[in-house]
Amino acid sequence: MVTLMKIVAQVKLLPMPEQAAALECTLRAVNEAACWVSGVAFERGVPREYELRKHTYAELKARGLGAQAAQHVIKKTRDAYTTLSANLRAGNLGKPGSERRVKAESKPIVFRLDAAQPYDDRCLSWQYDQQTVSIRTTAGRLKGVRFACSPDALKTLRENRRGESDLIERDGVFYLIATCDIPEAPPNEDPSGFIGVDLGIVNIATASTGYRAAGRGLNRHRKRQLDLPKKLQAKGTKSAKRLLKKRSRKEQRHAANQNHIISKTIVTTAERTGYGIALEDLTGIRSRVRLRKDQRQPLHSWSFHQLASFVEYKAKRAGVPLVYVDPAYTSRQCSECHHVERKNRATQSEFACRACGVMMHADHNASRNIARKGETAWIAGRESRVPAIP
Repeated sequence: MVTLMKIVAQVKLLPMPEQAAALECTLRAVNEAACWVSGVAFERGVPREYELRKHTYAELKARGLGAQAAQHVIKKTRDAYTTLSANLRAGNLGKPGSERRVKAESKPIVFRLDAAQPYDDRCLSWQYDQQTVSIRTTAGRLKGVRFACSPDALKTLRENRRGESDLIERDGVFYLIATCDIPEAPPNEDPSGFIGVDLGIVNIATASTGYRAAGRGLNRHRKRQLDLPKKLQAKGTKSAKRLLKKRSRKEQRHAANQNHIISKTIVTTAERTGYGIALEDLTGIRSRVRLRKDQRQPLHSWSFHQLASFVEYKAKRAGVPLVYVDPAYTSRQCSECHHVERKNRATQSEFACRACGVMMHADHNASRNIARKGETAWIAGRESRVPAIP
């Protein structure tokens, strides 16, 4: 049985001026309608989707939305409230009675006028050979809307696209984000060993193979970007806020690109050598760690979760085993003699074992400890799957 994993492929639309105007009007209309549906849902205590449809569908049709667009607006709104409820239960918006939580609970959800709108195959069709799409709008169906993407993305769309696609607008440019079901490669059940990956701020990732992705360039880029946001926040005008959002998105794209490069390098090495990958389980690290004020910004800008997710899905596509291990004491334990002592970590970058005297880069030592833990966890998991001897 083939296991499928979901990824998204993004394409850039290249509409003619009149097509762009129709797409813009459509996004504005559906998101204004979603705000109205949200108000109805809030007044009625957020009923189930079927109940919400009874109260809103006729009005949405009267507003000029097609049947499928109206259905998607209702579902999008109900899903937004489901997400809000999940965040409240998880405590992501603060404790009961906190200012942030009260603000979220006391008013309806509002959708941006350029927020994403889902399209299914009845409203959107793809012509891969011509690299065009046909899409339904409030001005009728637009045919021959060109799109641009990489050859790999086009191949993925042609072979694996399934389900809905989202239309979004960013800074006047339209994109389609399509869901694709990618078959996972057969997993390597007998890896030769494990590559340990130590994640950090000074060095974004250090592998036990010797590969090190220095964070110096990314941190320098963030530091350069830090002064201007402070000035824009102090200014507080609409244009300043628009520029602030634009620069924030630019920084996010830059960080994501770096994480793609790093994760691809790690997974490619593991695939070529027949090794598995061991990553630190850093769940909840932001709430556990206590730092000085000047250290908080680098930590909270650290996109380690994104890097780990990139490594994970690339490993699944390549059939590379991946395990998460407890990072406790990996920076204090000697990877040669396994002696654990706080003083072993001489400086941020230097490791000197007080027992056997071995010296190496601290991150490389930690990555070797993670690799050993990964191999132990893999063997334990494999043994637990072996049926007991009768």
